[in-house]
Amino acid sequence: MILRPYERTIFKRYMLPQRGEGFIFVAAAFSFVAVTLGVAALVIVMSVMNGVRADLFDKIVGLNGHAVVQGFGGRLDDWRDVLKQAKATPGVVSATPLIEQPLLATFGGRVEGILVRGMTVPDIRNNQTLGGKVLQGNLNTLTANAGNIAIGSELARNIGATVGSNLTIINPAGRSTPFGTVPREISYRVTAVFEIGVYDFDKMYVVMPMEDAQLLLLTGDQVGMIEVKVTDPDKVGEILAPLKEKVAAQAVVSDWRQMNSSLFEALSIERVAMFVILSLIVLVAAFNIVSSLIMLVRAKTRDMAILRTMGAPRDAVLRIFMAIGLSIGIAGTLMGMALGFGLLYFRQGVLRGVEFLTGQPLWDPSIRFLTELPSKPDPFEIAGIALMAVVFSFLATLYPAFKAANTDPVQVLRYE
Repeated sequence: MILRPYERTIFKRYMLPQRGEGFIFVAAAFSFVAVTLGVAALVIVMSVMNGVRADLFDKIVGLNGHAVVQGFGGRLDDWRDVLKQAKATPGVVSATPLIEQPLLATFGGRVEGILVRGMTVPDIRNNQTLGGKVLQGNLNTLTANAGNIAIGSELARNIGATVGSNLTIINPAGRSTPFGTVPREISYRVTAVFEIGVYDFDKMYVVMPMEDAQLLLLTGDQVGMIEVKVTDPDKVGEILAPLKEKVAAQAVVSDWRQMNSSLFEALSIERVAMFVILSLIVLVAAFNIVSSLIMLVRAKTRDMAILRTMGAPRDAVLRIFMAIGLSIGIAGTLMGMALGFGLLYFRQGVLRGVEFLTGQPLWDPSIRFLTELPSKPDPFEIAGIALMAVVFSFLATLYPAFKAANTDPVQVLRYE
């Protein structure tokens, strides 16, 4: 908003508190603080929500792929043919055979439910999600028929196992004998402990070579599923449509939306709800701007009347008060963005500080899925938040500014 020189002089004079106008200045200061807190809260919450969704997507999809081709009954007999068809499908980046089976593990008298994951040795070593954070040991020790396994960090903590421990895995569906089914128990040596960053995975996953998993589960040369990754996760359904038709007689294709639909839908709903609720803070700040400007107009009615008699047009008075309200809104928006980015940068320290003061865990991995508080600011979203705050501030200036511009100098100065 361009102001004439005399308008800028009046604007600067009105922005600073005059004698007897301390209450008006306090009201304007509260408006500034409210805009700052509202914008900061929106920046922090939306960035954290984006970070949670992106982190969950990267880790869940990084381990389970964008889609899986799962055989009927949990078994794929001709899995090599299906694997070739999957790799030959346009848009498919990689296809990996897998075996996943919930079993039991025991160590030192403790028993935990686990999810055995059998993978080929090259896939284990090339998986970025598994190899991204190996806390102990080395994944290169996992070779076929060597009896070595890798376990999640939370499982290792719960069961008390470390690298070098011998973990016994129990398969209840063992061999049939004249006396009934005998559970199959095989001891494996823990040679690596990894941390995916998703609590449910870290407390259950046991990774072993494909050959060892097939021997443990007595599946022969079968696998349970084939994990598929595509070029564009948002178009996974279109990309895998031809493969779905080819394998319809022996397998079903499920993409990441179907496998994790409830989780990502809940995150989307929560994200929208939090945005609407926190936007009300900025709206309340706009009402504060209205009230402070109304008080300023009432205090400066005589000044406006004198300006009008001296030849100042109505649009000049209008611009002065609109500039005052917009200045509060823009300054609060900039300060709110700076505060929001600062708190996001030091979010882990702030989180630990609040936990220390309250004595309560605010980010429990068993509830929040992720082990750390993530953040992913979206530039377009941040720009939208800033634009919304400025627009609210602009709308808040309209009524007081028009009220001041319509001041009748004759009525005000009649008895002067």
